Amino acid sequence: MLPDLSVLWVICFVVLLTVIVDRLLLRPITRVLQQREQAIRSAREMAEQAASRAQAATTEFEERTAAARSEVYRQMDDMRRIALERRQQMLAETRAEVEHTVADASARVKAEAEAARQQLRQDADSLGQAAAERILGRQVS
Repeated sequence: MLPDLSVLWVICFVVLLTVIVDRLLLRPITRVLQQREQAIRSAREMAEQAASRAQAATTEFEERTAAARSEVYRQMDDMRRIALERRQQMLAETRAEVEHTVADASARVKAEAEAARQQLRQDADSLGQAAAERILGRQVS
């Protein structure tokens, strides 16, 4: 029994269609899928690189921020220290000025008190002499 010639034609057409489908459909689809996989890999690598650069930039930003913050704190401490020193200096100057003013006032008060004592002595002597002259009714020398 001989196979039917139509079976051979079907086999030929199937083989021919397989070759055509392989070359025109399957290979281009496979190539596109491979290109997509490559593009995805490339995109992932670029994303990982971008993430690592972003992490490095974040770290650098935090380091710079910390350095700037510490510099500001150091400057504030310096300014505070200078202000405290100036305050101490002003207090010392004010104390010295007050002590000088008090000493001057004390000296003036002592001088005025001494002058008042002298005046009181003179007044007491003259009043005593006047009282004695009145009591005695004559001039006392």
